[in-house]
This record gives sequence, C-alpha cells and structure tokens, in this order.
Amino acid sequence: MKRIRTATAMAAALLVAGAAAGCSDDGGGGSAGGTETRNAADAPDTDVVPAATSSSAPAVDVKDGTYGKSLVDEKGRTLYLFEKDSKDKSKCDDDCAKAWPPFTVKATPTAGKGVKKDLLKTIKRDDGSEQVTYNGHPLYRFADDQKPGDTNGQDVDAFGAKWFVVDPDGDKITTKPKTGDGGY
Repeated sequence: MKRIRTATAMAAALLVAGAAAGCSDDGGGGSAGGTETRNAADAPDTDVVPAATSSSAPAVDVKDGTYGKSLVDEKGRTLYLFEKDSKDKSKCDDDCAKAWPPFTVKATPTAGKGVKKDLLKTIKRDDGSEQVTYNGHPLYRFADDQKPGDTNGQDVDAFGAKWFVVDPDGDKITTKPKTGDGGY
C-alpha cells in the first residue's frame, strides 16, 4: 500500500510539473536566425499606458535634454525615428506600434521654436491615419517614456532595427548622454 501511495504522489508531482512547464511562456517566439535581441521595447510594460498617439493641436518643438537639442511633441515627450523605416514610409505596425506609438495628428502640425518648418510634414499610414514626419523620418513616441524628458527608447534595438532621438536637423542622435539630471 505504501508503494502505491508513493507512486501516486510521484505521478501527481510529475503531472503538476509537466503542466506548469507546458503553461509557461518564455516570451520567446524568436526569429528564424535565432539572433533577435529582446529588450523592454519588444515587450512593453503592460502597466504602462502609452501616450496618446493622436493630437488635435499638434506641435513639434525642440528641447535641450539628455542628448542635447532634440525633437519633442507639444507635451514635451521625446520623438524618435526608426532605422527600418524608409523615407516617408513607416514600417512599424501592430505590436511595434503598441510599443512605439506613431505620432499621428488630425490637423496640420505646427513647427515650434527651433523646428525647421520645411522638414515637418505628414504621411498617410496603412490604417489611414496621418503620421508626422521630420526630414522624411516618421516620428514615434516610446510607451515606456513616462514623462517629458524621458529618453528610454534611445538606441534600443527592437522590431528589426534601432530607434533614435531626432535632432533639429532631422538626423538621429547617436552621441552619449550629457551628464546631469537627464531631463528638461
């Protein structure tokens, strides 16, 4: 009788362990080449509510922050470019657009102080919305940036390419951060 109880207990333990292993998710999915880099941008924090992706009174401004002078939206949130995009064409949809909400507008964006008006335009996204571009780069916010001045998305490798803060000339900023408080 003792052997039956021992065997039953061991079988139950194996079943529980097998069920737990079968239900776990390593977050992988990986890529065919097995070289995908995983980071916070690949799996945005579900407790973070992404910044609104559309603005009815849109403006692009320049602020001096962690990486020097860079583009921000009308609320001071950092704007990024995605190296995978081609000129005037976004390649960030679905999960990518959840982690990196496109800066879309319902009205013509205005150029704030330090912004070159001739570089500021919009493009039509595949979903029909209008995304702001600067020097041909579609602009995005990063869902893990919590407040104005945050630059958590700088130099992140996610969704097939890197993301960078944009300077007033419309180029990616690749320099190291300035020392100091890191905000505006």
